[in-house]
Amino acid sequence: MNLRELWADQQPTFGAWLSVASTASAEATARVGFDYVCADNQHGAMDYQATVGIVQGVLLGGSRPIARVPWNEPGIIGKMLDAGAEGVVVPMVNTVAEAEAVVRACRYPPLGARSYGPVLAGIRSGEYAAGANANVAVIPMIETVQALQNIDDILAVPGVDAIYVGPADLSLSLGLAPGNNDDRAEFTEALLTITAACRRAGVVPGIHASGALAERRLQQGFQMITTSADLLAMRTRMGEELAQARGAERPAGSTAIY
Repeated sequence: MNLRELWADQQPTFGAWLSVASTASAEATARVGFDYVCADNQHGAMDYQATVGIVQGVLLGGSRPIARVPWNEPGIIGKMLDAGAEGVVVPMVNTVAEAEAVVRACRYPPLGARSYGPVLAGIRSGEYAAGANANVAVIPMIETVQALQNIDDILAVPGVDAIYVGPADLSLSLGLAPGNNDDRAEFTEALLTITAACRRAGVVPGIHASGALAERRLQQGFQMITTSADLLAMRTRMGEELAQARGAERPAGSTAIY
């Protein structure tokens, strides 16, 4: 089942976030059992060529590859899909026009304006073009006060399958420190506003989180939850091992969420 089918079946989906340009770590991450693995081309240390290998590694590991693009630009969105990404996360979508642009870039005509040429995705499926519009997940990011103000209109755009909350940018837009600010009413209210709007529109709400936050996010109504990130997991585990070896207490790790 692809992500759209999992979501239609009302199943929660848990994913991992990759910032390291490594096919090996992508495969290892996929083999953990995540429902999706995202190659981060916005803030991650990777580019399109690295994403090609990461998609291959994720597929080999048995998961569903998606990609976050650097910006809402049709050329790079199309290239990520041609490389085999099964969904695209697009940052800073604040208006109806911007959401419509995301859909156009992800869908072949007549539903959009994506150019045909799935050089890698196509070799994995002889019927790629026939199924692409039904299989590719379109995921604009909601991460600003402006997006919150326009949330119902953005979610009404035909072709938007899910939205994805970036807690750090949302917090900054709310005047808070970047990260998860669950102790602040304005942050929690923003998340509940998003999930309520998604329920009304029949759109899947997604968010960047952690394993510890997953239960709370599920209770808040989120259905797509990223629970781990490669660099953060690596640093945390290495720090624990080093602290244990030195007989010290566990060091304070980074809690950066983006």
